[in-house]
Amino acid sequence: MGRAVVLGASMAGLLAARVLSDHAEEVVVIERDAADTGYEPRPGVPQGSQVHALLPAGQVQLERWFPGFAEEALAAGAVVPSPSGTRMYVNGVLQPPPQRIAGSGIALVTTRPFLEAMVRRRTTAIANIRIVHGRAEGVVFTGDRATGVRYRPTGESADAHATIQPADLVVDAMGRSSRLSDWLEENGWVRPPMQRMPIKLNYATAMFRRDEQISDISVVVSQTRPAADRVARIGGINAVEDNRWIMLISGYANDRPSRDPAEFAARCRRDFPSVFGDIAEQAEMLGDVITYHQADSRRREFHELERFPAGLVAIGDAVASFNPVYGQGMTSAALHASCLSAYLRGEPRLDEPAREYFDKVRVVVDAAWQVSTLADLALPHVDGPYPPGYALISKLGDMVLAMSAVDPEINRRMSMVTTMLAHPSTLARPSTLVRAVGARLRTGLRSRASAR
Repeated sequence: MGRAVVLGASMAGLLAARVLSDHAEEVVVIERDAADTGYEPRPGVPQGSQVHALLPAGQVQLERWFPGFAEEALAAGAVVPSPSGTRMYVNGVLQPPPQRIAGSGIALVTTRPFLEAMVRRRTTAIANIRIVHGRAEGVVFTGDRATGVRYRPTGESADAHATIQPADLVVDAMGRSSRLSDWLEENGWVRPPMQRMPIKLNYATAMFRRDEQISDISVVVSQTRPAADRVARIGGINAVEDNRWIMLISGYANDRPSRDPAEFAARCRRDFPSVFGDIAEQAEMLGDVITYHQADSRRREFHELERFPAGLVAIGDAVASFNPVYGQGMTSAALHASCLSAYLRGEPRLDEPAREYFDKVRVVVDAAWQVSTLADLALPHVDGPYPPGYALISKLGDMVLAMSAVDPEINRRMSMVTTMLAHPSTLARPSTLVRAVGARLRTGLRSRASAR
């Protein structure tokens, strides 16, 4: 193709641009934020100050598109968590460490702005990619295809005519608040159906100076699952660049952490394992407590549309965004970019709708949606939508999860799914279920023997 235009220099947009650089003479990325924010959060990413995770599947994709990325990130200050400094708690009980997964590369822990800045530098170093700064105002349609983008360059008055950027392919990477559905409807197309799950997530993040006299911790994840005597909460601590800890605590519905440092520390001590309270009370806090609210998980069902313009695709959160506490966002975006690559390597006709692309992306979305929403459906304030067979799926999932704490092979298979290296359907295979039942029976026999 001659020119591809990407709307948004998010992680999804940058990775899309990298993929497109192999297929287009020119790739233009239209981004409304400043030229280079360094390692600071961008205004266009309101949750950028919060804890983010790049799951192993995402790291595999970054290394694919930017060879040597992990080593470069390490040299720039990314942290590799030590096994001894990694903790996973479920309902306050320390769990066995996740099994090391062969081929997943070095585990990197960074802040979102650090990672995004590195991806932006590697992307813009490619000769046929350029970023222009402005606000996208619509897609230009000619007949049954998208043929360009209308945008207003940064600093241009509202009275001036918008600039038109012609394109052979337009990529929507504008995130969960994408306006593409509105633009489609305004031009006579049908909006993609949207599925929502009202999670009502509230979370707060604070940054601290690392101090080994307080703790040698690198990564902590704490999940309290809802029950009659428990309130659902998730917390996380990451050791990140510049010798810092970034710590997140969360609640749901009316359980809302505030920006008050004293209240933040009190929650850490009351609701999470002791290391949270130790850091919050004793370490030097850097900056303010930052809060964020996400009302729902959402997915736009582009694959269900009977009619859709040619020359137009969407990627990342513009397709689906999930409960962020499961860390699927950036990794999903990286996998969507590889779906785009697979689609383009098939030499598709760009004057026809990109149905093969959306079919590929649907596999990734279905996997991430299943993992996050099955967990969220257990929340007392969430009332659906429930998948077919939810009651049985939930019981089997609980059994496999419980047995992952006692069976190393089930632990490995569970880790493959939660890190997006394997599809969740692998946990429903007969071999996994039989192994989980066997582990449960052995555990029960040992418990009865101990009781005697």
